Amino acid sequence: MLLPLILLLPRRSRFPWCPARRPAPASTSWICISARRRSDSASSLTLAATSSGTRCSACRDCSRHPPVTAFFPRHSSSFRPYHCYHPACRLVPHPRSSSHDAAPPCRRQPLHSPCRYRYSYADRSSSAGFFSRDIATLNSTSAGILRLHSLPFGCAFNVTSPAGSEAPRGVLGLGRGPISFPSRAARRFGDVFSYCLMDYTLSPPPTSFLLIGAAAHTTLAPKNLSFTPLLTNPLSPTFYYVRVLGVSVESEPLRVDPSVWALDRATGIGGTVVDSGTTLSFVPAKAYREIVRAMTGRLPLAAIVRGPPEFDLCVNASAEATKRVPRLAFRLLGGTELAPPAGNYFSDAADGVRCLAMQPVSAAGPGFGVIGNLMQQGFLLVFDRRAHRLGFSRTGCTDA
Repeated sequence: MLLPLILLLPRRSRFPWCPARRPAPASTSWICISARRRSDSASSLTLAATSSGTRCSACRDCSRHPPVTAFFPRHSSSFRPYHCYHPACRLVPHPRSSSHDAAPPCRRQPLHSPCRYRYSYADRSSSAGFFSRDIATLNSTSAGILRLHSLPFGCAFNVTSPAGSEAPRGVLGLGRGPISFPSRAARRFGDVFSYCLMDYTLSPPPTSFLLIGAAAHTTLAPKNLSFTPLLTNPLSPTFYYVRVLGVSVESEPLRVDPSVWALDRATGIGGTVVDSGTTLSFVPAKAYREIVRAMTGRLPLAAIVRGPPEFDLCVNASAEATKRVPRLAFRLLGGTELAPPAGNYFSDAADGVRCLAMQPVSAAGPGFGVIGNLMQQGFLLVFDRRAHRLGFSRTGCTDA
């Protein structure tokens, strides 16, 4: 029997919600959740992204550490680092030797041969440590405490972050790779997960949720889900790609050739991914220019104001100006349409100013479009990995 697992996702701070920490587009934020491993006495701050990891400490006397700020491997009898010669070690990037551009040598012996990893991110932060495994303790909705054995994660002993930002204590990977949390939980719960990100501007901020498992989807998902196929990029197989066919403003299709949105499977460039770890949305430059042009032409001149330099279109945040924001909709493969409310694509950027929460895909960027977490607010998103499709609904957050 497949059982559902529900994790609650409270918003911890204002836009951006949590520190940027992933190798993806800029303007990144995080969804904060709580989780714990077997040896922890309390929950710790964790972030939803595409690969899993947590901050570790090798302390012997850990009483000096504030509670739940790190995972202590010495306190866990089930903690095991992967050896550098283990096949699983090939799934993570390795640190380079300081003397030459090559990975450190691997000694094929059971002691002193951990699988070392190092991730470097777009915001110049990094995480390095041992690729490891341990037992994860979970609280299911129908069967109480459950355990996932040998859950892989990065045990980070060296974490750097940009000046002025707080490094997270961990990352919960939701990607399509073999070491992500949904991939490891699929055998126990079913290869489906869903989440709903609530409006961060509300006070107090509402609690969002993450559902793991086919049973949760069958029981809680609304009947009016719209589906679009999930595509795969052979060169970036961990991302969830969807096919955008076109975009409209106030129900008027914009003159953007459908090929602009296409994924080139030979080069891995193009396409659009759905990503909970990116705040803003990114669209191809040609589509972006048409969206800005169409919206500018439909906004009253008095409503348009100058905002921060990184945004091309901003409006007065007054209620009257916000009501005038043109409707935006994306046409997706499968005959479905993603039509978010204006608050999902015009966001607070400064006092009294709301800006178009989109950026063009640039040559210096990731090379693909992104439907970020602002655009996803208020939608129930169902990642049906077994059927290779993405479901979404504007009513699912309240129904579930």
